[in-house]
Amino acid sequence: MSHATTPAGDARRRQGTDFKRYLTSPQFFLALIILVLVGLIGAAKPNAFNGAFVVAPLLTSIAIFTIVGLSQMMVLSIGQMNIAVGNMAAFGAMFTGMAFDLWNMPFIVGLIAGLVAGAAIGGLTGWIIAKTGVNSFIVTLAMSFALLGLVPTVYSMLSPGSAFTAKPEGMEFLGRGTFLDVCMVGYCGPAAIPVMVVPVLLVVLLVGGLYARTKLGREILLTGANIKAAELSAIPTNKRVVLVHALSGALASLAGILLATSTGSFTPAIGNEFMLQSFLGPILGGTLLAGGYISVTGTFLGITLTLLIRRGLELFGAGVEMLNIFLGLILLVALSAERIRTVRRRKPTPTPPDGPPPAEPAAAEPAPAESGATA
Repeated sequence: MSHATTPAGDARRRQGTDFKRYLTSPQFFLALIILVLVGLIGAAKPNAFNGAFVVAPLLTSIAIFTIVGLSQMMVLSIGQMNIAVGNMAAFGAMFTGMAFDLWNMPFIVGLIAGLVAGAAIGGLTGWIIAKTGVNSFIVTLAMSFALLGLVPTVYSMLSPGSAFTAKPEGMEFLGRGTFLDVCMVGYCGPAAIPVMVVPVLLVVLLVGGLYARTKLGREILLTGANIKAAELSAIPTNKRVVLVHALSGALASLAGILLATSTGSFTPAIGNEFMLQSFLGPILGGTLLAGGYISVTGTFLGITLTLLIRRGLELFGAGVEMLNIFLGLILLVALSAERIRTVRRRKPTPTPPDGPPPAEPAAAEPAPAESGATA
């Protein structure tokens, strides 16, 4: 006997399935862990989240490292990686510092100069990978070493103190300003929220929209999920590889520039702490190392969790060694979870004995992108 179904019933079943899937997703568990940690730290240290002195710097760090995580996530979406993310951040920030200190450019123009420089070095890296077919780990590692020598050399040649310290109008406001400095109709915002979260939120929405709403984003994910299928679908995979690395370089440069605005100077040390965090955020958030599946929301939550753990360890007097141990363990757990998810996704679904014969296999399709724009 067949039972008729209605559109409303189908919609309710889909909503129920989507809700159950969300309850078992990495993003849900990350959000739950973050809430528990906030409660535990707040209970043990009542002054742990003291407005402008604690929350604002924490949110600034989360904003900067979220951009770092998105930079790595872009490359992971095609099944590659960017070991040079920290050095690209230093390279792009260096050009912005030069624009301010040597060429007296206004803030926006100098910012664009740094982003273009980061996109150029990222695009060059992607072009080398696409043309030579050499593994992205090898190429980005070589680029990392090249920039590791180039950036300090340029600083030492052009700046006596190996730093660019010029501060054009707008730099201090972006790097250290809070909503307390933004007043409208006699009301000023909270001092605990830095101004930096606004452009970072805009970038998060743009990246999420790219993957979730555009044909280009779907082509990038298909390139990561199955490059042969992408080529058979007439997708210019080499161009997508170059584009993704260029975007990754631009995002890394933006993170470096934001870090420099928050500290007040541009130095060769910018980006030294970026590489580990760049992997922790996306992998904890559900992005697959094999490519084809990303989560912008998960990347943000993964970054938030790691920085919250760092803040908690600092409050309880843990040293740098203990912090590194915790971060290493977190990365191991994240990689193990990623491997389990990959195996489960590729495991074939058994067909019932009395069921219909299996359908012909279709071309591989990338998993849908979960993004901050839609989550």
